[in-house]
Amino acid sequence: MKKAVPDRIARLRAGLAESDLSGLVVSAPSNIFYLSGFTGSSGALLITAERALLFSDFRYRLQSREQAPDFEFVEVERDLFQRVGRVSADTCAGRLGYESAHLTCELLGHLTEGLQSRELVAATGLVEDFRAIKSPDEIVHIRAAAALADQALDHMISLLRPGATERDIALEGEYFMRRAGADAVAFDLIVASGPRSALPHAGTSTRELQPGDLVVIDIGAAVDGYCSDMTRTFAVQTATEQARQIYEIAHRAQRAAAAAVQAGAICGEVDAVARTIIDEADFGDCFGHGLGHGVGVDVHEAPHLRKGDDTRLAAGNVVTVEPGIYLPDIGGVRLEDLLVVQADGAETLTASAMPAELPVV
Repeated sequence: MKKAVPDRIARLRAGLAESDLSGLVVSAPSNIFYLSGFTGSSGALLITAERALLFSDFRYRLQSREQAPDFEFVEVERDLFQRVGRVSADTCAGRLGYESAHLTCELLGHLTEGLQSRELVAATGLVEDFRAIKSPDEIVHIRAAAALADQALDHMISLLRPGATERDIALEGEYFMRRAGADAVAFDLIVASGPRSALPHAGTSTRELQPGDLVVIDIGAAVDGYCSDMTRTFAVQTATEQARQIYEIAHRAQRAAAAAVQAGAICGEVDAVARTIIDEADFGDCFGHGLGHGVGVDVHEAPHLRKGDDTRLAAGNVVTVEPGIYLPDIGGVRLEDLLVVQADGAETLTASAMPAELPVV
């Protein structure tokens, strides 16, 4: 991470020059980590053409030296963003950008108070645009996170039996990944069974699995600050014809869309590959979310595979492909792989099997 920091700062400085900004105040924790390596719970960066400063408090004095040696550390006792504003007023001669998508109105007020009469400009996406294309080192971390999720899923499958609760299965998966080396889970794991599997982002509950249930498991690990994301669907002991039908349709949609992922492909058109298959099977109303999203420092980031998005995929993007079919009061299916975009296709980082027919466990 530390070796990449100077390159990332240089790229950001070039972006600031193109945007006619003399500096940028970085407040989003994921962007702070990406640019500096700093993981503290309180902080902000100021990047100018000449300086790179990290603002935080006494708790992180030593940590900042270890994690962000390329940054000047500015220790703040209180009103962090007011201090950022005062230093910016002394450092930046021109327009100062801030992350308008991340800074609260209250903290923006503190920044403005410290900045006084300097021009403050809402700037969104400057860092995120760089983050969308992963370096080989970043892909190594994401690959490791995906491998841990694969291993944990194998363990969770062994627990899918009548009487087991969604919550216990999810906790076993989290514990397995942490014990195997994950820094954390990438998100709260989803184990949704029976009618609850029709909830695309269901939290886990104390519901006990029953014979015939569809079970959706959405799982991801975080390793060295980078995330993975994967979803599989199973049936417990037996499966209805309807369950088998929607699984087969979702599988075809997932495979076709994954095959369409390559550098230059338009995000909305990749989404349409899967959506057309599901629409033609008369389940279009049961697939209401986007096909996929970027994954990296955050589990949801650019680019986005969704209807109407004209962004073109680029080599180095890491994206999910995850169509779903959700039948209210009955159950649902979602199948998700994690892919690295390449010039002539994509590499699938997810190793867990995705059989063409609904797996019954």
